[in-house]
Amino acid sequence: MRIIEIREVTKPISSPIRNAYIDFSKMTASLVAVVTDVMRNGRRVVGYGFNSNGRYGQGGLIRERFRDRILGADPASLLNDDGSNLDAHRIWAAMMQNEKPGGHGERSVAVGTIDMAVWDAIAKIEDKPLFRLLAERKGIEPDPRVFVYAAGGYYYPGKDDAALRAEMRGYLDRGYTVVKMKIGGARIDEDRRRIESVLEEIGDQARLAVDANGRFDLETAIAYAKMLRGYPLFWYEEIGDPLDYALQAAISEFYPGPMATGENLFSHQDARNLLRYGGMRPDRDWLQFDCALSYGLVEFERTLEVLDQFGWSPRRVIPHGGHQMSLNIAAGLGLGGNESYPDLFQPYGGFPDMVKVEDGHITMPELPGIGFEGKADLIGVMRDLAE
Repeated sequence: MRIIEIREVTKPISSPIRNAYIDFSKMTASLVAVVTDVMRNGRRVVGYGFNSNGRYGQGGLIRERFRDRILGADPASLLNDDGSNLDAHRIWAAMMQNEKPGGHGERSVAVGTIDMAVWDAIAKIEDKPLFRLLAERKGIEPDPRVFVYAAGGYYYPGKDDAALRAEMRGYLDRGYTVVKMKIGGARIDEDRRRIESVLEEIGDQARLAVDANGRFDLETAIAYAKMLRGYPLFWYEEIGDPLDYALQAAISEFYPGPMATGENLFSHQDARNLLRYGGMRPDRDWLQFDCALSYGLVEFERTLEVLDQFGWSPRRVIPHGGHQMSLNIAAGLGLGGNESYPDLFQPYGGFPDMVKVEDGHITMPELPGIGFEGKADLIGVMRDLAE
């Protein structure tokens, strides 16, 4: 049993949308195929992975460093103890040879993308859905029913309040009970009007979360906190720079409602510092670590250990990214749910074709691996790369 090839292609996921910090007109993503010599159900086992939106494709790092470390390793060193499957932790260690600690940056995205494909291959070799494999290894019972929320509400040329309301109404019509919109890309009085417009549209059918994408300095963050605390929001997300823990902690004095952050933290050390210094409150706040941006599931497991040390439940984690890898982790390891992009970043976002949102939840399909084969537009792109 061995990995015989690792392929990468950088694909555009461009869109004219923008949040408070960036526009997505030139956004890309890396798609990776980990090709093995194992056959299952008449096909060669290939694991697939891609990086989350908001970080660009990592083709250079993947091709120049991390791929060759795996392919150059003794194949037996990448297997589990009895040689019956690949070992994600040993493959991760091979990728990280000769890498200094710290300085995570884009390196964490490249490793996380390959790690996703490795786990997809491992579960396919076992011929099990990844969420069931993860729960089995953890010795817990999986919960196939996962909470999901609809992320959208981006700024868009010519998009007025009526269009924003129609977008949010569309999410409710598809079964979502929590919707999210962007703030911080306009003046505070304009954002107030946008928020009130959405709240009027959704009424008591759903909750609204708002996301500043790390835009605010302390003065602006406080001004928004004072404005937002008058509304029954699901959360106030990524208020300032992801590494400005003092700012995050200060806002807890002005905003009593739930806050959320963590999508741009890339290691378990970052997670530890957030919980030490960021003023996050385990009874109400939410953590959004995204395995595809932070060295993959191998590192995500270390992050969950940190949460446990600080008395946080994994139920307070709702990952960023809207991808099926985090859905499997949520169902298999008991997270609080997952983000969803119903209309954006296709074909990478969303669920397998047979999966529907009901009362803000989806039920995981019984597909081997991560489940990419259940999404026709996505698996077509993936197989073009691998086959």
